[in-house]
Amino acid sequence: MTAVERLVQDAAALAVALSQADALRLLSLAEELSRWNRRTNLTAIRPEQMATHHLLDSLAIHGELTGRRIADAGTGAGFPGLPLALVNPQREFTLIDATAKKLRFVEHAAKLLGLSNVTAVHGRVEALPGRPTFDTVLARAFAPLPKLLAAVAPLCTSATRVLAMKGRWPEKELHALPPGWRVSGSRRLEVPGLGAERCVIALSRAGAVAAPSSP
Repeated sequence: MTAVERLVQDAAALAVALSQADALRLLSLAEELSRWNRRTNLTAIRPEQMATHHLLDSLAIHGELTGRRIADAGTGAGFPGLPLALVNPQREFTLIDATAKKLRFVEHAAKLLGLSNVTAVHGRVEALPGRPTFDTVLARAFAPLPKLLAAVAPLCTSATRVLAMKGRWPEKELHALPPGWRVSGSRRLEVPGLGAERCVIALSRAGAVAAPSSP
């Protein structure tokens, strides 16, 4: 089985219908990241891990997205934002990070992949000019939930869904949610070939905070 065929198969296990052409584009993203990483430290993930730890891990929350305007808070080298933008061309993605060298790669990769629906924004999430708001805000390994929600609050309306990608179920973080936020959903993520615990927690503003429960 080729790398393209494997990626298409593994994406299907995540309920993502990936064409061979788009699988090839995603693999080219991983190759370009590996090439840049040799001279600029952008990620600790080794080249042979990128398909699972970056591409598939990002695609695992594809079904959780809502609305048209999506923000990726603390995108790093563009994950999960770039893979999700590739498979969601009808949505607009704003990828935000405070590290300039990572945003340079994001801009380069978006151009390389022809992703006209990606905007890279350099700066701190909580201090974006113009106070834009989004339908969904993504965060992968950004910060503990209380700190994350404080940072992304300016990006959120009462209808915004915040998707926090985590490893193990963050019991202590959930019990420390700030007032006015609730868990609106959660599930474990089974990422093919990853061999590590993953879950996604959906959070939204609310008057009454729902009690967290293990997925």
